[in-house]
Amino acid sequence: MTTRATRGTRRRTVVALAVILAVLSAFVFRLIDIQVVHADDNVAASLSKLGGSSPVPGARGDIVDEDGTVLASDAFVYDAQLDPKLIDEYEKQTDPKKKPKMPWAEASEKIAAIVGMTGDDVRKLVSDALAKDPNSQYAKLKNGLSTEKYLALRDLGLAYIANKARAIRVYPNGAVAGNIVGFLNGEGKAQYGIERMDQQCLAATNGSISYKRGQGGVRIPGSERIVGAVDGGTVKLTIDSDLNWYLQQMIAEQAQRLGAKAATATVVEVKTGKIRAAAEYPSVDPNNVNTVAPEYWRSHIFSDAYEPGSTFKAITAATVIDQGKATPLSTMTVRSREKFPNGTVINDAFPHPVYNYTLAGALIDSSNVGLSKFGTTVDQTTRADYLKRFGVSQKTAIGFPAEQSGSLPRGRDGKVLDPAKWDGATKYTTTFGQAFTVTPAQIAGAYQAIANDGKKIDLSLVESCTDADGTVHEATAPQSEQIIKPETAAAVRQMLENVAVQGGNAKTTKVDGYRIGLKTGTAQKTDGHGKYKNGVFFTSMVGIAPIEDPQYVVVVTLDEPTKMRSSAANAAAFQQAMTQVLKTYHVPPSSEPMGPLLPKFN
Repeated sequence: MTTRATRGTRRRTVVALAVILAVLSAFVFRLIDIQVVHADDNVAASLSKLGGSSPVPGARGDIVDEDGTVLASDAFVYDAQLDPKLIDEYEKQTDPKKKPKMPWAEASEKIAAIVGMTGDDVRKLVSDALAKDPNSQYAKLKNGLSTEKYLALRDLGLAYIANKARAIRVYPNGAVAGNIVGFLNGEGKAQYGIERMDQQCLAATNGSISYKRGQGGVRIPGSERIVGAVDGGTVKLTIDSDLNWYLQQMIAEQAQRLGAKAATATVVEVKTGKIRAAAEYPSVDPNNVNTVAPEYWRSHIFSDAYEPGSTFKAITAATVIDQGKATPLSTMTVRSREKFPNGTVINDAFPHPVYNYTLAGALIDSSNVGLSKFGTTVDQTTRADYLKRFGVSQKTAIGFPAEQSGSLPRGRDGKVLDPAKWDGATKYTTTFGQAFTVTPAQIAGAYQAIANDGKKIDLSLVESCTDADGTVHEATAPQSEQIIKPETAAAVRQMLENVAVQGGNAKTTKVDGYRIGLKTGTAQKTDGHGKYKNGVFFTSMVGIAPIEDPQYVVVVTLDEPTKMRSSAANAAAFQQAMTQVLKTYHVPPSSEPMGPLLPKFN
């Protein structure tokens, strides 16, 4: 028989068991939460207290020229520091067995000799640190030590010297193609040039070393976990650094001789669109960018947009011929100063009697009036389309940092105008390279198309990216487009050869043994408010060689030459540049004689 006391005992037992089970369930739940659900978080938290880690930096990739010459690479330097407290403890040590073999007085002299200081300077570093803090464990000795000096310090066997390695960016060829290569800032971030443009290829992926600590913070042997760093890839350029060096020296001399503020020389391979040289003055040395003003840190070949002037008269000639409106021998009656039906007055750069100019003659003499008459036989919308075909108002396919696109004619509000709404003056000035802007790179691209039978190939500057494991990623093949008929391009090349032979710069631009074609340009510079500066010009000269089998296009520009303000200022630099290009690439001399001279007048 169950008594009331027995039933009470059972109830208490059941309740106690329930409580115990609840407590056990809570512990189990918590255990699962700690060891399963939040295991990773808890391990990380424990390691933050009981463990440590240090980064393992990867090396940024190299930038090399077409032959593998290194233009940018990483090098390691060492920042040395001393432990003043440990030095002090050693000096106060009375146990001969624990006292270091080399006393501080002797050690400081040897350290000083290695790092380029005096013994007194080294000792003062330590004494000053201890004066501020008797427990100081840090005093900067010298930053940026070479590997040789690091090894010399290490070989001293002194426990109170620590050396921390860090990577720095070095540019072995200095300013050679410096505006193209670019540089890093003090924080290691890419600025300008290929350094910025190809950051994805060049950037390294850092690794790490993590470990556990025991009592007193001592690293536990065997607890290390290493995640290896992955070095950046190597960017191979289309540039020939030797040719670039020569052209930089040459244009610097010519710019200084002519009192120009800046100059460029660009070389493009006709059959591929590859840029083989991109020389600039002033040129930035990525090792020390402060040697030139910040405005010259970028590449002016890509970032200078200016009115091209007469170099684009060849594009007008190509447009007229391609549209079937004229041939090189078609004629126009041309005065040196002409008032057109809409009231616009156009002047030639030189006075002359009334000429019955051929199209070839107008190009040879660079007649503004003549090109205005020939050019306006094609409607404005069509002419604007041809300017676009030749690259005006479009950045190159390279996508270079700070690159400008140039622009078609704009209105007072700054917006690009509908060609049908060009004003009276713009209708004519666009035929001889005014009212729109281009970059030197765009001029090179336009003449590449003329040289390549009318097929325009996208310019390129990078050959490939090679990963640290050797995997090569070739650059995307450039796109090409037939922008004018092959026979049109041939006719324009013939006229350009006649410019080289019959033009005013024939003697100073002649390249012995080669047939060349060229065109000059003397462009007025605007003041930024729609008006031209008085007596201030941007001069250029662009040429193709050999004209019978085009291989290279060379563009030379001078910004505001003062001792000679016409494009004749560019003649000597162009001649030297083209000569060196043909020599560098072993282009055979012309084997075919020039055809009959085209008549300038009829």
